[in-house]
Amino acid sequence: MLDVRRLYMLKTVAARGSITAAAHSLELTAGAVSQQLAALRNDVGVDLLRPDGRTVALTEAGRVLLEHADRILAAMEEAESAVAAVKGAVGATATLAALPSTVARIVAPALTALGSCHPQLAVTCLITDQAQLRELSLGTVHVVLGQRYHQLPDATPRGIDVSPLLDDPLLVVTAADQGDGRPVMLQDLAAHDLAVPPPTTDCGQAVLQGCRRAGFTPTPRYVTADIAAQLTLARAGLATALVPRTAIDPTTPGIRTAPIADHPIQRLLFAATRHTENANPTTTAVIAALHTAARSTTQPAVLM
Repeated sequence: MLDVRRLYMLKTVAARGSITAAAHSLELTAGAVSQQLAALRNDVGVDLLRPDGRTVALTEAGRVLLEHADRILAAMEEAESAVAAVKGAVGATATLAALPSTVARIVAPALTALGSCHPQLAVTCLITDQAQLRELSLGTVHVVLGQRYHQLPDATPRGIDVSPLLDDPLLVVTAADQGDGRPVMLQDLAAHDLAVPPPTTDCGQAVLQGCRRAGFTPTPRYVTADIAAQLTLARAGLATALVPRTAIDPTTPGIRTAPIADHPIQRLLFAATRHTENANPTTTAVIAALHTAARSTTQPAVLM
């Protein structure tokens, strides 16, 4: 009989691209993972992995086995969710992956509320802007607070349920003594010194596409994905920044914000979980708290 833990290791290696990377995420040694995969290979009697440069890739047999492993692992999670739904009680642990830009105005209020309503629930929060949905697919997190810019294609993997939280527009941020807070034409920013994320990021791509629709290609003066750095540059009067509304602390002094009038750029913030037929009370509680916190951020942020 196939060992479910070994099937999960195969899935992890395929997703991470190497035994070393898989071992790191599994908190095991590379030798331990190699031994378990060798045992799995002996169980099925055929090679499952092959070298691929500095990484490894699945053989044809490995791809076939992984397809079945995905269904087996999904069935196990379905069984766990069904039992949890019958129990009807929020569990003791959950892991949430969230974007850094959502911590202050969504994640922190949500975790505070969860602590009051479900004191037995300990939520581990991973603050990361890298591959959250992949981690969800691998089962390393239970809930993802993610984003998708409306200008970009939807890349949500199969087997993931998405619950929209709110549309979060990018605001034009300048020093407090610049502008008047009225809506800004995006094309007018062509003459500004801009602070924007790298074009390799989703936000950077969305800004680039929005500016092109407005009739110009931006030539940023400052390129950084660090929103705190963008706001510092704007506060100092060195740059105009384009920053998601929920990433701006309404009490921040020295800056002024304005909406984009002609070609709005906005992201959808969502809560995502792995799909199950039976709702898990624990993940349901986490998502409900995120929804409540998101609703409280919808008021405009006009700062002086």
